[in-house]
Amino acid sequence: MSLVDIGPDLASAATAFDPETIELRRAIHRDPELGLDLPRTQNRITEALTGLGLDITLGQSTTSVVADLDTGKPGPTVLLRGDMDALPLQEDYPSEFCSENDGMMHACGHDAHVSMLVSAAKLLAGNRDSLRGRIRFMFQPGEEGYGGAKFMIDEGVLDGVDRAFAIHVFTNMPAGMITTRDGALLASADRFEITIHGEGGHASAPHQCLDPIPALASTITGLHTMVGRSVEATRSGLVTVAHVEAGTTNNVIPHSAYMEGTIRAHDEQTRETLKNNVGRVAAGSAAAHGCSCTTTIHPGYPVTRNHIGQTELVAEVTESLLGKGSFLAMPAPVMGAEDFSYVLEKVPGSMAFLGVCPEDESFASAAPNHSNLMRVNESVLNRGVALYAAMALVDQGT
Repeated sequence: MSLVDIGPDLASAATAFDPETIELRRAIHRDPELGLDLPRTQNRITEALTGLGLDITLGQSTTSVVADLDTGKPGPTVLLRGDMDALPLQEDYPSEFCSENDGMMHACGHDAHVSMLVSAAKLLAGNRDSLRGRIRFMFQPGEEGYGGAKFMIDEGVLDGVDRAFAIHVFTNMPAGMITTRDGALLASADRFEITIHGEGGHASAPHQCLDPIPALASTITGLHTMVGRSVEATRSGLVTVAHVEAGTTNNVIPHSAYMEGTIRAHDEQTRETLKNNVGRVAAGSAAAHGCSCTTTIHPGYPVTRNHIGQTELVAEVTESLLGKGSFLAMPAPVMGAEDFSYVLEKVPGSMAFLGVCPEDESFASAAPNHSNLMRVNESVLNRGVALYAAMALVDQGT
């Protein structure tokens, strides 16, 4: 069977890999690793790819894996990406493949991404004779806040790449549904830290102190109000204070108070406005209470932007594979963030979501990504395998 023809036969071929896809996903889920150093996950990937005739390169600065399927015939180079790392979270849903590593869990579905991409590599490698050009499989550590994509880009993963594609599973979507959109898909994500500096003393005599806690409370309120008063309503942006620390006991006014949080936006103008205004609001709120403050903005992932025409492309491919109604055009971007954004800044391409809502739950009430109870519907992973393979075949021709 030639896989150049994108259709039900390709979806059927992907389904044949279900046992291997699920077995690898469960092995990685049982043994999650964090950040940029994932040696056991890397080893599982290289073992699964051995014997496929791929040119495999291991990362120098991270435990990444790049595997090239080079057909030896002229054609485009298409990159397919799957991220590898877990989250620092204790898993609380019991299963036979529950995480065995305390405080670590694949709560964002990266285990599914890896296993789907490995099976897609097997599917495509088995049909090498009917392909042209090069397919590059990018297995990336450190997506969860470490910017692993940047390390791989610095090491040349995008050299010669004509187009890139990635899949992200999403529990709060109907199982098997594919969705994406042109333009902004996911938000930028910058981190801020604010320390309010006051003068400590006895809690019974606040008039002798410069209490940083009321200044901190005022700053939190001011930051949340600031968004709606500095960004027009048709734009999307938010500021969330997610971590606060102040004081040590009940009768001591501390000399400082600390907070940190995230700034999210779907365009660069809004992003810069919010970043600038965080420091302004913090300084003003602190000064109003006789305190001073230090504000630090840590730049994070940029906006994940699909290239124009990608929604139509993914829709056509998905419905050719899986039938009418299998694709849903995404009406608006979401506030999550992704370091695949760095890839899409350099080369044309897109990311799409695959719904993996568990069979015994509704997608509206399923535990979301990043939850300690997050689960993946493994019966639809073959759809991700097929879509990965199909998106590599779009430019193949006949």
